[in-house]
Amino acid sequence: MTTYTKIPMGKNPTITVDADYVIAPITPLTYGGFTEHMGRCIYGGIYDPGNSLSDANGFRTDVIEALKELKTPVVRYPGGNFVATYHWLDGVGPKEHRPKRPELAWQGVESNQFGTDEFMQWCELVGAEPYLCLNFGTGTLDEALGWLEYCNSSADTYYANLRRKNGRENPYNVKYWALGNEVWGPWQVLQSTPSAYSHQAYQWAKALKLQDPSIKLILCGKDGLSSWDHQVLKECVKVDAHGLNGDLTRSLIDMHSIHLYTASQDYVANIVAPRAAERAIQITSGLIDLARIENGVSPSVPKQKICFDEWNVWDPVRAPGELGAEEKYTLSDALAVAVWLNVFIRQAAHIGMATIAQSVNVISPLMTSPTGIHKQMTWWPLKLFSEHMRGDSLAVHVCAPAYEGSTTPAWIRAATDTPWLDVSAARDDDGFTNLAVVNVSPDEDFQTVMNVREGYMRSFTLTAEGMGSVAKEDGIDPIKHDTWYAKGQIEYLFPRHSLTILKF
Repeated sequence: MTTYTKIPMGKNPTITVDADYVIAPITPLTYGGFTEHMGRCIYGGIYDPGNSLSDANGFRTDVIEALKELKTPVVRYPGGNFVATYHWLDGVGPKEHRPKRPELAWQGVESNQFGTDEFMQWCELVGAEPYLCLNFGTGTLDEALGWLEYCNSSADTYYANLRRKNGRENPYNVKYWALGNEVWGPWQVLQSTPSAYSHQAYQWAKALKLQDPSIKLILCGKDGLSSWDHQVLKECVKVDAHGLNGDLTRSLIDMHSIHLYTASQDYVANIVAPRAAERAIQITSGLIDLARIENGVSPSVPKQKICFDEWNVWDPVRAPGELGAEEKYTLSDALAVAVWLNVFIRQAAHIGMATIAQSVNVISPLMTSPTGIHKQMTWWPLKLFSEHMRGDSLAVHVCAPAYEGSTTPAWIRAATDTPWLDVSAARDDDGFTNLAVVNVSPDEDFQTVMNVREGYMRSFTLTAEGMGSVAKEDGIDPIKHDTWYAKGQIEYLFPRHSLTILKF
């Protein structure tokens, strides 16, 4: 675990990391993406037929290359709130026969020109696994089973043969399936109650795993901090005593989804806001433990992980969802994203997947235009973490002064620490120790003492002139690189309002 000791301002911070003290493996699925039929995410984002930057299938090649650069391992689809009225059969088969439908979540019209087969083809080009969300609003269990059959079955059955008729012989073998999206929300078509949702989710899960026992099912949680999470976990995290062969070592639920967005008009409060997600992960993990204890789940049944399948910096006032949610991100937002990623590294023992919302145009690090692509400030921490913060999460102890101002949400102040240096560490597969340090302070550089083994050290630093800085439109890489020889106790200056990754 990462531990923290508060020291007074004016005293030099220290960071201690032990390369042999492994907390847990960091799942590659930490760096997942999310695409929803919302704003310009699909149409004009990943799918733009007729554009000179698109391939023969209409897929934007610049977007594909950018997501390959991030090594995006998994992408969630098709929502999001959109999924509550989405019927997958509308989006397969000849495009000239696909119906246009009213779209209630974001008040538009869905053409269905991009659907299941297009998404699967696109994922193959990106090199990402598909993660599909089932319609728990206007959808039916028969419809869900049909979609699973269409995607995964090799049998001589109706929907598998429909897939073949549509041009795909081999199954797509979709592993990850979500049991609805935010069904607790009053904005949701057919909002549910914890008890009604729990019953529906468990019965659907039983049928889905009878059809394909290999899939992984994700329960619809809230933010990890609510009675909703407590109740649905209690009702659904239990052994499947009546499943295939009465296997008492099998659970129908593999992960529990939680969502959280952070933002503040105050630059510093904006950066530390993701510490709320850290507390949410810890509480959710405890609720999973409680459900397993109360339901008598054997330790031989793998513990359910957390699927943080919507996270990001988003101010809905600044970027309304119904208007496409096209945020223009600053350095403060980029450092907040870095703290988000530090949280996932520190809490690697509990994270089964995380997918940033969203991958293109909608509250996204990537923005497209008819002539190109723009990498926003938030792109760069994603790139740095994806390149360097993999392998195993390492224990760290940080001694540093603390930010003691207001927080958003306010409860962070009493629930967790907010040091000026926010830190995580990882040991990658090549044996390097990688330290990610966010200096939250807008005006203080911190000369920091560390102990390192003998060898060359590399640094990668993201900063700008001020917290409100945005990425330059010309695509210049803002990361500063340096290499030097180090041994034993060293001092390193972490510049104000910056993200630094040190590679030992």
